[in-house]
Amino acid sequence: MFKFNISGRNFIGYNRSSKGDTTFQAKNPSTGEGLITSYYEATLDEVNQAIELAEKAFTGYREKTGQEKASFLEAIAEELAQLEEGLVGLCVQETGLPEGRLKGELGRTMGQLRLFASVLREGSWVDARIDFAVPDRKPSPRPDIRYMQKSLGPVGIFGASNFPLAFSVAGGDTASALAAGCSIVVKAHPSHPGTSELVAMAINEAAKKSNMPDGIFSMLHGVSNTVGEAIVQHPLIKAIGFTGSFKGGKALYDKAVRRKEPIPVYAEMGSVNPIFILSNALKEQYKTIAKGLSDSVQMGVGQFCTNPGITIVPNINETSLFKEELNNCISNSESATMLSASIQEGYETGLKRLKSNEIITSLSKGEQKEGHNQGVPEILSVSAKDFLSENTLEEEVFGPSTLLVHAQDGEEMLKIAKSLHGHLTATIHGTEEDLQANVDLLKILERKVGRLLINGFPTGVEVCHSMVHGGPFPATTDSRMTSVGTAAITRFTRPICFQNFPDVLLPDELKDGNPLKILRMENGKYMKAD
Repeated sequence: MFKFNISGRNFIGYNRSSKGDTTFQAKNPSTGEGLITSYYEATLDEVNQAIELAEKAFTGYREKTGQEKASFLEAIAEELAQLEEGLVGLCVQETGLPEGRLKGELGRTMGQLRLFASVLREGSWVDARIDFAVPDRKPSPRPDIRYMQKSLGPVGIFGASNFPLAFSVAGGDTASALAAGCSIVVKAHPSHPGTSELVAMAINEAAKKSNMPDGIFSMLHGVSNTVGEAIVQHPLIKAIGFTGSFKGGKALYDKAVRRKEPIPVYAEMGSVNPIFILSNALKEQYKTIAKGLSDSVQMGVGQFCTNPGITIVPNINETSLFKEELNNCISNSESATMLSASIQEGYETGLKRLKSNEIITSLSKGEQKEGHNQGVPEILSVSAKDFLSENTLEEEVFGPSTLLVHAQDGEEMLKIAKSLHGHLTATIHGTEEDLQANVDLLKILERKVGRLLINGFPTGVEVCHSMVHGGPFPATTDSRMTSVGTAAITRFTRPICFQNFPDVLLPDELKDGNPLKILRMENGKYMKAD
């Protein structure tokens, strides 16, 4: 374990830097008070230094074996484990999140680092494909062609506010980019700069112990947009990972595609994660569904990107029982501290926007506790007809609320599904009879989201090989992406093929005899060495 002393300076590889005059402080959202440490906003010169160093580091890091990179990721997890008490304590002050939640999130952060390490050790993720030469093929010989995924180059990562560990400095974007073989420059989120600094120290300590090149990781502070824009526009940066608002993600995407050399921006932005409740399920399970929906809406004070912001229900008599149960759950709940004053203000503004429309009815609210930045749970209601006539009702309200949409029949439910733009998730609650009668609804929703759930709730994203945490625009900037799960690694790679290479010059993954013993496609058939 290393000793830490928070300085507020930027990380330029293994060195610390504070060239700028602009500083800022984090605020405790529970009290509204500024915390003691001042953090230096990075200058453009520091941004350039970090990225140029990342380019130098990349040339060495990309040649590291999968085993060496796996050991590095595991070392980061070990360093984070040693930091748990101090790291979680500071994170509580900066975010207002409870200690138990943050300990769980730290465990998830370490778990996903170790998961990517296991992928590197196994090795088949490179998707190796070989078509052996056929010199006597007629009318012309076939050359020897070998294909695999290789790392892109230095990557810019933007930390998220709502998951200060799992989607921040050592989060899924960082883990997948390092696993892919990329060096990274992280833009720390200004709401939790001290937490970011401690995590950055852990990464650098792990990098030194693992003999990684200086510059494999850098981290820059900044409140203004200047630092982030400079990272995106630097010609040596080859991809961006971002989790945050639609406004922020789209702005970065627009700048990236207007570069002289456009680059991919993998931005996970906003989603209302619609839930459809079918008639028989509503009749038979209204109490269970109401309780589950209430819990999901309020989880993390509604500050999850998978928060269910729209709930579509059939307009039948049983809906009144469901609404009564849901109203009881919400009215007996209490407000909680949101991550920052700006997020709480955004939530209030979003609710006011909805309620200013006469077609919207407020059904129930939770109790507002005393304290700063309180997010009060609330349930609103609208008819399907009015929902379909007002497209702004689909916009995300980031916080603990959901909008009940009352459909007259199955046809109106289908119209709502067809009208939806892209989201991260969609959920259907139904009996077996319901589901068999609503296959068309399932097929429509397949085209709208990255994850489709049956009889569950979208909050809570499992970190595993088969997870998709992405979706069609505007949920993300690229519907082919996932920011959670091991498939996230290929965001930061590109395919390359080697033609007629002598065996000695090929990467180990493509050499004759399969020395790494990975699963490969050889002449169209998947094979693994004995």
